[in-house]
Amino acid sequence: MLDMFIETHPQLSGCKADIASALALLQASYAQGGKLLVAGNGGSAADAEHIVGELMKGFLLRRPVSVAERSALTVLDTELGGYLAERLQGAMPAIALTGHLALSTAVANDNGGDLPFAQQVWGYGRPGDVFWGISTSGNSRSVALAAVAAKAKGLHIIGLTGAKGGRLAALADVCVRAPSDETFEVQEHHVAIYHFLCAALERSAFPS
Repeated sequence: MLDMFIETHPQLSGCKADIASALALLQASYAQGGKLLVAGNGGSAADAEHIVGELMKGFLLRRPVSVAERSALTVLDTELGGYLAERLQGAMPAIALTGHLALSTAVANDNGGDLPFAQQVWGYGRPGDVFWGISTSGNSRSVALAAVAAKAKGLHIIGLTGAKGGRLAALADVCVRAPSDETFEVQEHHVAIYHFLCAALERSAFPS
């Protein structure tokens, strides 16, 4: 899949090895029961929510529940369980740290406006999980703080940045650097990169 992706996005050929490494890291975490925590600011916050939307339900595949899961649902209630069995989809656990308004504003008010992501990583994160930080410059302080908290907690870290990588690149296990320093161009590259990663993860987690 990656070769085909690069063929249709040749401007990202310099990112190929890092995209492959990010995919392998995510696949390994999910295979071991891990989850993904995603964060960014502004347009990158929207990207974090977008990523979670692709992972927590069907993206390119329908992901029907298994026979055992269907049975577990229907044995509880024929009508309600049957309804769920037909409509629920397999999920790859992922949380966007950009929502949770009450928690985020409480942390910002009580502890510091740059701490909401780090506090959530500290609370949600477990060794083997992945923190995926998105920053077009790579220097978003709130994302960098979350990356430090994640590293201390034993999480793996993926950075998605612009060409320079910034502070996030130094903290990340893998940093995919879009080949631009112009914010809107970086964001356009980011959409293509994370759509590929989500599609590839789905294909590996839910083989037909």
